[in-house]
Amino acid sequence: MNRITVGVNPVREALRAQRPLDKVLIAKGAAGPRIQEIVELCRAQSIPIRFEPRDALDRAANAAAHQGVIAFGAVHSYVELREIAQDARLLVVLDGVEDPHNLGAILRTAHAAGANAVVIPERRAAPLTETVAKAAAGALAYLPVAKIANVTQALEYLKERGFWIYGLDERGDVLYDQADYNTPTAFVLGGEGKGLHQAVRKHCDVLVRIPMAGPVSSLNVSVSAGIVLFEWRRRRGSQEPARDVHYTS
Repeated sequence: MNRITVGVNPVREALRAQRPLDKVLIAKGAAGPRIQEIVELCRAQSIPIRFEPRDALDRAANAAAHQGVIAFGAVHSYVELREIAQDARLLVVLDGVEDPHNLGAILRTAHAAGANAVVIPERRAAPLTETVAKAAAGALAYLPVAKIANVTQALEYLKERGFWIYGLDERGDVLYDQADYNTPTAFVLGGEGKGLHQAVRKHCDVLVRIPMAGPVSSLNVSVSAGIVLFEWRRRRGSQEPARDVHYTS
């Protein structure tokens, strides 16, 4: 089974990461520095390029906004939790995030903050679709995603390996900017509208919350992820390697 990657940034980052691709379609008339970079990367990696009418790309993209570029390749493979737990300093565990745009945004933020991987359950979770890859803006090419059968069992597995588990919950006793973040760290984020499941909450070492100034009691999960992950990174300071940041829409 093949999957497609749509959009200029996701395709370019897939090429930069040297993900195996079968071919790349570019809309006739598409031009600019980023398109030229994609062409050069394809030629350097001997990946076939085809220039097709834009309506052909519209059909191939299945209504997704492709920006004139589509890549065809193997389905994104998941990693095992044991593969990423041994040397990780920061993991992001998702408990029921079902919106693909939120998942993509969390992947993008987690990568930017220096997370080693994101962990998602088999059930009650958005799969790694083209929509997710588009929202992740290329991060999926670099950030491993582990799929697990059970969140609470995964948290116990991580605890046995020295991880401190911090659950983000609006009822948490500790403000996110006052918690002592011990490493290795695993942040657990709940799903849209539901938050953390009760069994998952009980398996967290610390429940932290983000204070709200207005009457709305919670933030979008991807926004909350950005707040706590970059607080963790701020605490690490020079201990974590910096990455170049590219601001995109």
